[in-house]
Order: sequence, then structure tokens, then C-alpha cells
Amino acid sequence: MQAGSQKNASPNNRAVAAIAAATAVAMIGAAYAAVPLYAAFCRATGYGGTTQVAAQPNPLKGQRLFTVRFDANVAPGLPWSFEPETPAIQLRSGATATVFFKVHNNSTRDTVATALYNVAPEQFGVWFDKISCFCFTEQHLGPGESAEWPVAFFLNPALEEEKDLRNMNSLTLSYTLEAPPAGKLNAAGL
Repeated sequence: MQAGSQKNASPNNRAVAAIAAATAVAMIGAAYAAVPLYAAFCRATGYGGTTQVAAQPNPLKGQRLFTVRFDANVAPGLPWSFEPETPAIQLRSGATATVFFKVHNNSTRDTVATALYNVAPEQFGVWFDKISCFCFTEQHLGPGESAEWPVAFFLNPALEEEKDLRNMNSLTLSYTLEAPPAGKLNAAGL
């Protein structure tokens, strides 16, 4: 009778092993998909202060005036200096503004960086629309090279209808420049 029970257990063991393997593969796939799915969610909803991308300026102008502050940071290990040309502007919702950030490579070699960004308070993220921004692409600076990078944006006038923003009149657009992770060099070897 013992031999017969081993035959019956074999299909069950294979089923359990198949389910365990499928679960492991699904978990690995979910881990790889989590970052791009989270990024897509943040772009779509403005969650965490993630700004939106606009193809063109908004034709509608709002009534409220906002103070938009600018913050510039450099991650440790990146030998650049980075600052906004102006610390803040007054902007009516719907109006387009272009501001510039000054950047300088303090090293003696070519360097690459990308800009991470967000808006605070984060409730403004879904209403902050960038038309053009240096943050959309990887940036390269040669040894000792300086540049001025523009960002063009507007605050969607529909934010005036948001109950959560009725008493908020200022926000901060913040950037952090960071080098690509080790091992992730571009085609030029930078």
C-alpha cells in the first residue's frame, strides 16, 4: 500500500512545485514592473508632487496669483554646482513662465547627470504643467563647462476649483541633479 500512495503523491508534488515556480516568476515580474508602473501612476496623478507634461501653453488664464519658488540640489558625488537664476516668481494660473537654472561642471572630466524633480506641496503636482524642461533628458557637461537650462511651465487654471488648494498660494519646484548609477553608462561611455 505504501507504493501506491507514493504514486498518488507524485502528481500533487508536481502541482505544488508548478504553483510555487509560477508564483516565484510572478513575484519577480512584479518587482521589475513596480518601478515603471509607479512612475506612470505618479505622472498620471501628480502623486508625490510629480509634475505633468504639456505639449503647449494653456489658452485659458486664471484669476489667482501664486508664488512659485525654485530649489536646486546636487546629489553627493556629482561635482556640479546648480542654482536657479531667480529664487521665486509671481505667476497667475494659466500664464506661462520660463525660468533658468545655472549649472557648472566643477570637475576636469566629462560628466553626465539627470534631474529628479517634484513640486511641494504635492497637491500642486497634478496642476503643474511643464512645456519644456532640462529634466526630460540626460544632461552632459564637459570639464569646467557652464550652462543655463530653461524650464517653461504653467499652473493649470483648473486648480482654482480644487478645495484642497483654496488657501494655498505658494509652491516650490525642486530639482536634484544626480549622476547615473554605476554601470549605467550611456553610449558615449559617460
